[in-house]
Amino acid sequence: MALLDVQDLHIRLQTPRGPADAVRGLSFSLDKGDALGLIGESGCGKSLTVMALMGLLPESAQVRGSIRFEGQELVGMDEHQLCRLRGDRLAMIFQEPMTALNPVHTIGHQVAEPLRLHRGMGASAARSEAIALLDRVGIPNAAQRVDAYPHQFSGGQRQRITIAMALACNPDLLIADEPTTALDVTVQRQILDLINELVDERGMALMLISHDLGVIANNVDRMLVMYGGSVVESGPTEAVFARMAHPYTRGLFAARPRLGPRPPGPRPALATIAGTVPELVDLPAGCAFAGRCALSTAQCEQQRPVARQVGSPEAADELPPHLVSCWHSPELPAEAQA
Repeated sequence: MALLDVQDLHIRLQTPRGPADAVRGLSFSLDKGDALGLIGESGCGKSLTVMALMGLLPESAQVRGSIRFEGQELVGMDEHQLCRLRGDRLAMIFQEPMTALNPVHTIGHQVAEPLRLHRGMGASAARSEAIALLDRVGIPNAAQRVDAYPHQFSGGQRQRITIAMALACNPDLLIADEPTTALDVTVQRQILDLINELVDERGMALMLISHDLGVIANNVDRMLVMYGGSVVESGPTEAVFARMAHPYTRGLFAARPRLGPRPPGPRPALATIAGTVPELVDLPAGCAFAGRCALSTAQCEQQRPVARQVGSPEAADELPPHLVSCWHSPELPAEAQA
């Protein structure tokens, strides 16, 4: 039995223009020790997906499908039961630590809180464990700074504190929602290395949400590429990056900045994906990417593509197969761009 099994997840939000399907038919599974990445542009449904896992969606959101955690159905679970799981078996590192931390409580109080709630520790024992956790995530002089407040720390240190909070009860599943946003490159690398080290050390499963291809390529074993609330490509990370069968995946890869010496001549323009991300209420009935894709046909507009396998176990490149949802992908030439 998988640690986490999501099947045909749909999330509908209420907007001023009417109901909008923000997540459409998402399915995946995750075992303990696995590392799964979700990637896509802002608004593609990444964060809503993990908010659904944590039971933190807006009250007006309508959810259907199945989210099973060790066989226990989370969709429709009452708040009291969810509170017993959140911070204990399920934990999350939020994108912006300054809003995740309470400015009027010390960091020691906040790291110790899940230990007191879920482990029944007394104040003294929880404080000692909080100091050990803060020291483990690299807060200098943790014993002396345990009574300091969030504003007294740098952005990278605040993110380390939220990691300590998430890991306090040794969860089975750790969700990291763009944990390096707004941090400089050096601190980003330190935070990601710390998360991976702690995940390996404790044997937990990791879900890493990002819009950065490099972060996903270097930190997860499997990945889902999302657009318009749907998964357009998924599979082992190495196989997806090697083949990139969906026009959207190729567009994301082509749009990344390139480092290194620039060849002589005029500076080449940075590649972009044509068009703009549509409003959720304006998504076509078929492929969500149809309005921006150079290969789009009437079939793409009207019919949702089914996931098809790309590659085979006997392929010469020895990469495992992966899945793509595109009517054209098997015939897509290597030089085609979105």
